[in-house]
Amino acid sequence: MPYASLADLMERAGTDEILQVADRDMDGAADPDVVEAALVHADNTVNGYVRVRYSLPFAAVPDLVRTWAVSIARYFLHRDGPPEHVVRDWKEAIAALKDVGAGRLQLPVGVDEPEPQPSPDGRVSVVGPEPVFTAENLKGWL
Repeated sequence: MPYASLADLMERAGTDEILQVADRDMDGAADPDVVEAALVHADNTVNGYVRVRYSLPFAAVPDLVRTWAVSIARYFLHRDGPPEHVVRDWKEAIAALKDVGAGRLQLPVGVDEPEPQPSPDGRVSVVGPEPVFTAENLKGWL
């Protein structure tokens, strides 16, 4: 299920703007393949940031996610350079998505976070840098 739709884009930006950027064949209607490409790009961008914290796909699309997807898709529809207010919306969406990925911003209740996956053999493992202090490099100090 896409996070946003053509109707969402038109509600946010207005029909005139969407036709200016998405009616590439000049027939008076937004080109479905152009809109779909922008919406898919927006979905992929959102997923890239939120998949570290949430199970995908969402059972229901949170309003915040829809808003971010609209801002991202709108930005990419402006292939000849978006106006400053569109750039600002896109930057705000990306910043918010980075906050979600970092755990500083949580999506609304009802969006499940992924369950920790147990290891197949039941053991616990830790991944990280090599230890600084080892028995080998502490010889002679103890």
